[in-house]
Amino acid sequence: MAKKPTAKKKVARKKKQRWTFKYEMYQHLAATQAEFYEKVRKIPKEVGLPDKYLGKIGLTGTISENHGLLRKEIIKTMSEGARKVTNNSVLDKEVRHLVKLHYGDEYDAVAANTCEALLNVSFDALFSPPWAGRGDCYRARYIAPYEKHGHHQAGYGRPFPPRFKDLFGDRGVSAGEFGQLGKRLANLDTVIVPLVGAKYDCHGIKYHPCTLLGGVKAKESAKVIAQVAADHVASLSGFTSLGYTHPGYGYGEQDKEGTPILQKEIAKIAKRHHVPYILDNAVGLPFVCTDIRKVGADVSLFSMDKASGGPTSGLAIGKEEYMVPIARALGVHGHRNGNPMAHGKSSHVAMDPGKEALLGMIATMRLLMEQGEDYKKQIDLWYDIVVDEFKSLDSGLRKGLEFDKDYSANCVAVDYEKTWSDGKMGIPIFSVEDLYAGTGLTMNATKAMGIAPCVAYDGNIKMSPGLGTTDENGQLKEEPVRLMIRCFVRMMELMCEHAGIMDQ
Repeated sequence: MAKKPTAKKKVARKKKQRWTFKYEMYQHLAATQAEFYEKVRKIPKEVGLPDKYLGKIGLTGTISENHGLLRKEIIKTMSEGARKVTNNSVLDKEVRHLVKLHYGDEYDAVAANTCEALLNVSFDALFSPPWAGRGDCYRARYIAPYEKHGHHQAGYGRPFPPRFKDLFGDRGVSAGEFGQLGKRLANLDTVIVPLVGAKYDCHGIKYHPCTLLGGVKAKESAKVIAQVAADHVASLSGFTSLGYTHPGYGYGEQDKEGTPILQKEIAKIAKRHHVPYILDNAVGLPFVCTDIRKVGADVSLFSMDKASGGPTSGLAIGKEEYMVPIARALGVHGHRNGNPMAHGKSSHVAMDPGKEALLGMIATMRLLMEQGEDYKKQIDLWYDIVVDEFKSLDSGLRKGLEFDKDYSANCVAVDYEKTWSDGKMGIPIFSVEDLYAGTGLTMNATKAMGIAPCVAYDGNIKMSPGLGTTDENGQLKEEPVRLMIRCFVRMMELMCEHAGIMDQ
């Protein structure tokens, strides 16, 4: 293995910044992207990352373009089951059975082909107004914090207030050309509530407000959300938020059991108004993540092919009262003749996961139930490597970095929004608009090095095992992980040099 670089001493810095305004820095990065990518392509060789790893490893398996690799047990279950005649309702029953074993009889579960599909069907079943009956439909509104990934959990209604109407313009939410409807459901609005203590500063080549949530104050934010709910009570149909626990995602304030206080407070507000609260927990690990019972939410949605490492599929877990309409919409609640279980056709049958996905999901759920501590152990190892390798970053850049070990989402998060402090320009922040426009240098430069990128925007970096970095039993392989993260750290430093902020 290549010799690890020693930590650098803090370099002498000029008192005056190169740029007067931050948009000038991003303008410079936009104009010199090709030059920057040419530099970073040399990093793997300089660091000593063998060619055999290039194009075969990545910093996370939790984004749609790079799913994690299946464990041996999951592949075996899917392969053996693929050649057996099995009624899918039997597999639906097993999914429900495992959830009830863990959470109790008052909870239920249903599967779909993706977590995004479950967002659609759950919001349609629980938030959107009814179509049946005479006269025009009324409008309904659900409330969502102004947080990261909002184009998912906050993207299924027309944004309110109107200042947010262009918030998701580039992300497949609003209608596009050729009559595309986008995600928005009929007669449904999304009331977006900024969080107390958050910053929504503009950053990026595609200059846009970023959700910088490291300073979110849970109790104060909950009071604002409660007031907004009271203002919209006549049309209020539900609440949603992310289900994560990262400080950089606004959930750093937690109770003694590690449950985010903001989520618990939103659950209380929803209960007072007798409407459901749905957690978008796409990157969460079922049975390992924050307990839905402790949060008090009604439904939690998971993407089983992300942090869980299963096949492409989505899992909804929730209270039976709220799961019934979701299951009915998916055609797995039962025939009208009274059979309590079925796997048939219904309004959202296009979201059916298929037999092989169900088999793999069940195998993944069993692994999580039986080996949850092993998943945590791999994150412990990953975290130690990340913290160790970031020691080689220029000491001036390290100031303001925060590292978080998140078992709930099976990841390690590096938050760097606080590198922007005391009037100093920090590590360049790229917006989610950059991600979708292909102008996010952090992720693009990682690809240029031959490494699949992590989720990196809005001042937050999320890395996790699973993309060529674990063996077939899920055990971490230290050499590629350490060298890959070393490349990433060197790339971050080079980006800051290229941005002209190293001489502040």
